[in-house]
Amino acid sequence: MTFLFGVALILILGVGAQWLAWQTRLPSILLLLVAGFLAGPVSGIIDPTVLQGEWVYPFVSISIGIILFEGGLNLRLSELQEERGPILNLITIGVLVTWILGSGAVYLIEDFRVELSVLTGAILVVTGPTVVMPLLREIRPKGRIGAVAKWEGITIDPVGAILAVLVLEVLLLLNDPESIRGTAGALDATLHVLEGIGLALGASVVIGGAAAALIVYTLRRRLVPGYLHNPLTLTLVVVAFVGAEAIQHEAGLLTTTLMGLALANQSYVPVNRIAEFKENLQVLLLGVLFIVLSARLDLATFEYVGGRTLLLIGVLILVVRPLAVFVSCAGTTLSWREQAFLAWLAPRGIVAAAVASLFAFDLQGIFPEAADALVPVVFLVIVGTVAIYGLTIPYVAHWLGLADPNPEGVLFVGADTWVQRIAETLQDLGITVQLIDSNPDHVQRARTRGLHAERGDVLSESVVEELDLSGIGRLLITIPNDEVASLAALHLSEIFDVNDIFQLPARSTREHAEGEVPEHLRGHLLFGNDTSCERMRDCFDHNHDVFVVETDRAMTRAEMEEHFGPESFPLFIVRGTQLVVLSDEETKQPRAGDHVVVLAERGQVQKTEALSIADAESSTEAVELG
Repeated sequence: MTFLFGVALILILGVGAQWLAWQTRLPSILLLLVAGFLAGPVSGIIDPTVLQGEWVYPFVSISIGIILFEGGLNLRLSELQEERGPILNLITIGVLVTWILGSGAVYLIEDFRVELSVLTGAILVVTGPTVVMPLLREIRPKGRIGAVAKWEGITIDPVGAILAVLVLEVLLLLNDPESIRGTAGALDATLHVLEGIGLALGASVVIGGAAAALIVYTLRRRLVPGYLHNPLTLTLVVVAFVGAEAIQHEAGLLTTTLMGLALANQSYVPVNRIAEFKENLQVLLLGVLFIVLSARLDLATFEYVGGRTLLLIGVLILVVRPLAVFVSCAGTTLSWREQAFLAWLAPRGIVAAAVASLFAFDLQGIFPEAADALVPVVFLVIVGTVAIYGLTIPYVAHWLGLADPNPEGVLFVGADTWVQRIAETLQDLGITVQLIDSNPDHVQRARTRGLHAERGDVLSESVVEELDLSGIGRLLITIPNDEVASLAALHLSEIFDVNDIFQLPARSTREHAEGEVPEHLRGHLLFGNDTSCERMRDCFDHNHDVFVVETDRAMTRAEMEEHFGPESFPLFIVRGTQLVVLSDEETKQPRAGDHVVVLAERGQVQKTEALSIADAESSTEAVELG
């Protein structure tokens, strides 16, 4: 019963901490570590001894393999071809510089033995997609720097894990009483490292490639039904991971990463459903892993750390990472701003936590006291780097001119004439807008009006990589096809938060039974229940247009509609630089000084004692933009 209670509580804390992170906009990993630590060693609600069984490390290892497989599904070879230099340098030269400098910092600051310092430096090389990817989704950096950061964050995990394992195996070999000392021992260690690298690379390429090919062949030939696609993929990911681990320890991480990379870049079968399933699974696994690893800590081990570890965190952030980035990117096409952005993005993640916990057990035989200090030092580095980078990187990116901290821009899916009119109005108010449509005439006319419009299929797998979404924070789907619109909402949900996705139905929802929203509509109903693509087009065909008015006082939506006329309705509220998209669920009301974007008949919007017209000094009529 105790074990079952612990499992249930771990799930509750894992999901609850990530929900709280979403509410507070704090890094989720930071809250997960705190929740696990409070539930385990501090309060004892989760018995740490329950989490000391032999099942923990296989579960953690396989879970990380699945997480890295999902990360590999986000990698596109086209990005690597464009930015090959800095990416390859960061995961080779950057790893080497971070390892050397990090090891030196650990040795000088933490007073570890040389061997343990070298091992700790190898563990602290990794950053990880579980930390970097959520930050990139929140920041949405401009241009190519997002692709470079994504590639480094995903690929450096298996590289760093394999490096750490090889260092550990060399230490165990050199400290084995039966091993040969001197020159022969050093030669054996060198050969052992080379053999390990060769086995890891060979096993990863062969097994990962074969597993990916088997998935593609099975799905393309339709040898399994649709409901088995995800279970089959998950099974093969686990099998490939275990097979590679049997050949070389920690090679499973590289294997699953390459598996995801191969599936993401083939054109034979779509992998959207697989990617969606793995992303949902990753959220659950991430929560469970951090709760488990932090809950099993022992308070007594933290007596080894203190102010020295805080100094170590400062050196890693202010010295080691910047030097590693600048050395790696010297001579590349990355600007100093882009290099500075990368220099301030190296939070440690789940792989560092898992590897440190695993190695502490293996080191008990040769460095018993120092091994006890390894885990708390690494965990505090994780907490410190996640907190500092996670809380400051949006503002650093904004200061460098690479991102907006709170993007208020709008992506319109659909560029019909009436959509262009609304987009033009928002753009005149200083809101970033972008349109995408498969109709070339719509795109051309939008560009003629000075709008940023792209021709493309919103359901294409490459649309995410092709669109520059810097400054864009909301998705407005305005195409008159509910099925395609719903698929678009689902497809782009990996970029936009569900609360920022709005969908305009083809027909008014009141035409459906009992006025209920059709289940297939995925986004929030744009502009309310009475609106639809059909009605919007009809309004613009019958003397309606878009106007902007400035409110003198707070008003309810009923009062707004009364002032704007019976055939009018508000669309947006612009409050300073903040954009509020009005929908069926939006409860915000305009305050004094807000600008309201309203659709109304020409001549119906007039100045009253409750409303004053934006940019009008003495006119009694609303100013029509454009």
